Amino acid sequence: MRSATWNVVVVLSVALSLRLDAQGPPPGGRGAAPPRSAREAAPVDFTGYWVSVVTEDWRWRMVTPARGDFAGVPLNPAARKLGLAWDPVKDESNQEQCKAYGAAAIMRVPGRLHITWQDDDTLKMDTDAGTQTRLLRFAPRGPKTPPLPNAGKPSWQGNSVAQWEGIVRGTGSPDFLPIALNPREGTRGRSLEVVTTNLRPGYLRKNGVPYSARTTLREYYDLFGERNGDAWFTVTTIVEDPEYLTEPFVTSSNFKKQADATGWNPRPCTAR
Repeated sequence: MRSATWNVVVVLSVALSLRLDAQGPPPGGRGAAPPRSAREAAPVDFTGYWVSVVTEDWRWRMVTPARGDFAGVPLNPAARKLGLAWDPVKDESNQEQCKAYGAAAIMRVPGRLHITWQDDDTLKMDTDAGTQTRLLRFAPRGPKTPPLPNAGKPSWQGNSVAQWEGIVRGTGSPDFLPIALNPREGTRGRSLEVVTTNLRPGYLRKNGVPYSARTTLREYYDLFGERNGDAWFTVTTIVEDPEYLTEPFVTSSNFKKQADATGWNPRPCTAR
């Protein structure tokens, strides 16, 4: 009887030990693994050269639209008045040729991207159109990680904070929901989410369609592959501007991965 009792105690002790080992060390406790960098945690790889594939909105993307062509953009009267006063000569004289190359519009500009890791927590995105550089900084990891840099002076590309997305809440597919109202609903992740603020006022289109310094830009990058091995990503862009827009302005742009830097052609911003 005594031997049987002792055997039960031993079995229970071993089971408890295995359970504790499986749970691992407590969060933040001694022996806990340090938080992984954004580069280490990346579920997909966006690095490389990409070319924009324009399959829609040619009249607004491939050429400079006519003054007053605001179709599709939910502008308020103040924004329309500014747009009708668009003067590319004035922009050139004020050295503001890059107003249509800010973060809220740059992904719609035809051209190529070069995406690299600047460091373990910052994705760097260079554009050959307008020679712009975007820095997508991932949120700090852990309580002792230094905070992101202060906003500083507003700029064309602003300050972008990124995070990797996994499968998100909900049961519906994001493709069948009003993304401007609930962009994260659904069962599949969009891979990468970027929120950009601290923007210098610019243009949503090259013909002077304005966005203000109060703009918040939200982007969702979705990477996918074709059966033939081609890699693509689609970026869904949501521009929220309480000063000039009556509702969020939503667009999507497609990019195809290139094998190398063929076609890479850095060129300055143009106002026309």
